[in-house]
Amino acid sequence: MAITDWPEGERPRERLLAHGPEALSDAELLAIYLRVGVRGKSAVDLARDLLQRFDGQLGTLAEASLAELASVSGIGMAKAAQLKASFELARRALSQDMATRDSFTSPGKVRDWLRLKLASRGHEVFMALWLDAQNRLLKADELFTGTLTQTSVYPREVVKAALANNAAAVILAHNHPSGIAEPSRADEMLTRSLKEALALVDVKVLDHFIVAGNTPPLSFAERGLL
Repeated sequence: MAITDWPEGERPRERLLAHGPEALSDAELLAIYLRVGVRGKSAVDLARDLLQRFDGQLGTLAEASLAELASVSGIGMAKAAQLKASFELARRALSQDMATRDSFTSPGKVRDWLRLKLASRGHEVFMALWLDAQNRLLKADELFTGTLTQTSVYPREVVKAALANNAAAVILAHNHPSGIAEPSRADEMLTRSLKEALALVDVKVLDHFIVAGNTPPLSFAERGLL
């Protein structure tokens, strides 16, 4: 049955207008964006298929390539391009928000941005969010990438990047493709080493986040590990 044949109170667009976007499921929100389904499937059915194809995770969907999105039956290259554009707009909106306000006092937005950026990566990525003296974002730097189990991070290169960006502070982040956010002993030692190296050039390490799966990124500062 087409969505237009559904009772008005059950249609995603009408529900959004009446109750706000928070009241809708991921599939219903995607259905509004997709607008129409395909023969035998409503836009909601198509959205559910799309989510299922990417493990039911919006983060995985956001990181999918154009070809991967277009390969889902009923999506095609045009809808895939629209989806990629929407996720990129979300990332840019969060980045601009962090650039205009104190990132350290808005940890929720930092976590949201990091999840969009790192949660679905299949290999480890180490990032630095360089901040100015007012803790506003200067640049998000992907400094190192590695295998599924290890990333080589060189303190000297991190210090060079800090000086190149004229940073006053930094928020470090890396992902655990295993889906387990707990910091390892090596993570703790690396954080301590980077904190000491950056202190020599007056750059303060405000936090280090571990991003893993669909759970909220773990904060070293909140764990008392800084």
